[in-house]
Amino acid sequence: MINLNFNELNEKQKRDLKIGGSLVIILLIIAMAVTVIKHQGTKVGDSDDIIAEISSLTPEEVAEMRKEEQLDDVLSEYSEFGIISTSGYINFRSKPDEIDMTNIIGKLTDGAGVDVIEDDGNWSLIKSGGIRGYCKSQYIVRGDDARKKAEESLAERVCISTDVLNIRTAPEIDPSNVIGKARSGERYVFMGQDGDWAKIQAQTEDGTPAEGYVNIADGNAEIVVCLDAARRLDLRNMAVTQYDELVLATTDGYVNIRKEPKDDGINNVIGKFAEGNGGELLDTVTGEDGNTWYKIKSGHVTGYVRADYCSTGKAAKNAALNFAKLTAYVNVDSLNVRSEPSLDAKAWTNITKNQAYDVINQLDGWVQIELDAGDGEDGADKAYISTRDNNVEVRYGLGEAIEYYPAVEAANAAAAFRNKVVNFACKYVGNRYVWGGTSLTNGTDCSGFTLRVMEQFGIGLPRTSREQAKVGAKVTSANMKPGDLVFYANSRGTINHVAIYIGNGQVISAASRKSGIRISRWNYRTPVAIRNVIGS
Repeated sequence: MINLNFNELNEKQKRDLKIGGSLVIILLIIAMAVTVIKHQGTKVGDSDDIIAEISSLTPEEVAEMRKEEQLDDVLSEYSEFGIISTSGYINFRSKPDEIDMTNIIGKLTDGAGVDVIEDDGNWSLIKSGGIRGYCKSQYIVRGDDARKKAEESLAERVCISTDVLNIRTAPEIDPSNVIGKARSGERYVFMGQDGDWAKIQAQTEDGTPAEGYVNIADGNAEIVVCLDAARRLDLRNMAVTQYDELVLATTDGYVNIRKEPKDDGINNVIGKFAEGNGGELLDTVTGEDGNTWYKIKSGHVTGYVRADYCSTGKAAKNAALNFAKLTAYVNVDSLNVRSEPSLDAKAWTNITKNQAYDVINQLDGWVQIELDAGDGEDGADKAYISTRDNNVEVRYGLGEAIEYYPAVEAANAAAAFRNKVVNFACKYVGNRYVWGGTSLTNGTDCSGFTLRVMEQFGIGLPRTSREQAKVGAKVTSANMKPGDLVFYANSRGTINHVAIYIGNGQVISAASRKSGIRISRWNYRTPVAIRNVIGS
């Protein structure tokens, strides 16, 4: 005979004993209720009320017991259960090395369930979502606290079982309503069902939280009560699979995207499509000039590009793998940039939404990004942004088209002159960055670029961005005009970068070795000065 002192049992043992004793009675009650439900055609949603009525338990008590039973079923799938606790997400790595960003194989969000295989106090070898790898031990909760957090995180989720599934804004198949991709093994919170469509909590392709629909017919997915799990990052391949029909720019430099399928000078140009940029193929047409044109959607630009400057199909997919790069997409209007990966470090500038930033390195909770190369001996500061609260989406991707409208002829002589300056500068988009260089064709740095552009129009400038900021008249952002110079500073407040404002909220600059001469939003980082060097 076994003697048990109930008071000496721990909380889990007491809970298990209570549930175990109650289940014998409750199972008989449920069996009776199920019989009633089957014979009377009662809806499943009413079953808790019937069970409560037969058992004299309240509906809340029955629901709580159901939840405990569901939780036990879910946790029984884990050998050594742990759950992730973080404000945003952490990296899932193939090796226990935080410095090497090439070992990132996935990401773990708050509430994701994991199986802990080994733990040395610093790193844990875990398995989650079918992926085996490492994460920092400090983010894993275990024991009774893990069960409590799991209870809060437990939800009906749509578990994807096909390779790739489109996430759409509406429960219908339409090329224009795709906002993202769901991949095999991923789990999304279930929000409702419309026929063969499940409504889920998702994200757009740039990482912005959104509600969407996936088609769950034909075994594409199943709806189950479970915890979240690791999301696999198939790195470069993800850059290709986000497109149904990929169009890849293959020309050197940039090709113009046009509003209509015709080569009409600068009159109908609405964007620039750089070598290695990707877009979704929407249509193929023959233009008035007899050329074949692709209608594409790339980033925020939808328009036409000449087919002979692009590739599609298998050739595009194979080539795209060489152009894919790790990119940070900002989800909030403004985000602090710090010189160290710590909230205690001073924020020395801000970056903005709808601008992609190249990733230099990833740490748990932080991403180091490239802003520009900087000018002068000090060079560029390190730039870290926090990934907490899902402020940033980091993923491999292809570059996207830049919205760009060339300056058109103006009747006003001063405006016409400024437009000529801007259009001349934009001819060199895509050319090389070379620190210390002043050649628009063979390579230049930021101040060398502005010096040579203005020199073409009879305007002399000093050599460095710091000295150029002393020339001309001060201008505010509210009244700046195409051709004005926009200056940016490092963490010490010293001006170290200059760009030319080209209108439509954009600037052009020789940014870095990786980016070359590029067009960006004028506030891609916080400007510190704007100068009119052209005059009135």
